[in-house]
Amino acid sequence: MSHTAHIPSHRKPRRSASKVSLRAGVAGGVLSTIALAGAAAPAIAAQPVNETIEMPTLTGDLATTAAATAQATKAVAADLQLQAAQDAAASSAAKDAKKAKGDAEKKVAEAKAKADAEAKAKAEAAAERASRSAERTTLKSSSSSSGGTSTGTTSFKASNATGSAAAIVNFALAQVGKAYVSGATGSSAYDCSGLVQAAYRQAGIDLPRVSQDQSTAGTDVSLSNLQPGDILYWGGKGSAYHVAIYVGGGNFVGAQNPSTGVVERSLDYDSPSGAVRVL
Repeated sequence: MSHTAHIPSHRKPRRSASKVSLRAGVAGGVLSTIALAGAAAPAIAAQPVNETIEMPTLTGDLATTAAATAQATKAVAADLQLQAAQDAAASSAAKDAKKAKGDAEKKVAEAKAKADAEAKAKAEAAAERASRSAERTTLKSSSSSSGGTSTGTTSFKASNATGSAAAIVNFALAQVGKAYVSGATGSSAYDCSGLVQAAYRQAGIDLPRVSQDQSTAGTDVSLSNLQPGDILYWGGKGSAYHVAIYVGGGNFVGAQNPSTGVVERSLDYDSPSGAVRVL
């Protein structure tokens, strides 16, 4: 073979510059496109971040809602406190009303008991006045018909009282049923010493005014040896708080108190402390 003969080359033929430029342009365009796409990709991915712009509005709404809820809770708490205060006030008022009702009922009961006691005392006084009037009528009748020797209880008193004693006893019996008034000395009302003083005036004897002095006006006498007309006293001698007149038969007449007035009672009803004899 000739050394000048053409020997085929196994290397690829070089591309022409135009082709190379074309390819480079294409590659550059592709790379540019990719670069643009890459640049655009973050923008696309960041799109959701752009939507978080609404978050402040959502946060503001939540704060408003929370504030409203807190205000509502506070209002409910205030209502509950008010209701509790009202309930406590109502309970206290109910207790006060119950106590006031109890006090009123107690006062009514006490007033009723007092009125009943006064009515009973008045009824007893009226019955005693009626009884004493009947006895005085019997005494007068017996004295007129038998000279005062009847064995009846009232006549027995009269038969044992003679002279000055009879005048004192008869006067005292005649005052039974009259009123008791502190400081009164007759003729429609007496206190205890006022009655004794008035009775002794019937015998011409002027006694001291008060019970303390009357208890020392005469000679001491035993309660087992009493005679009609003797002065009975309650309390200490010289410091007696009550006096009465012994009328015989184990009884005495005295101005007891405002409830009973002047009454005749048995010595057993209220035993005296002592007695003095003035006659």
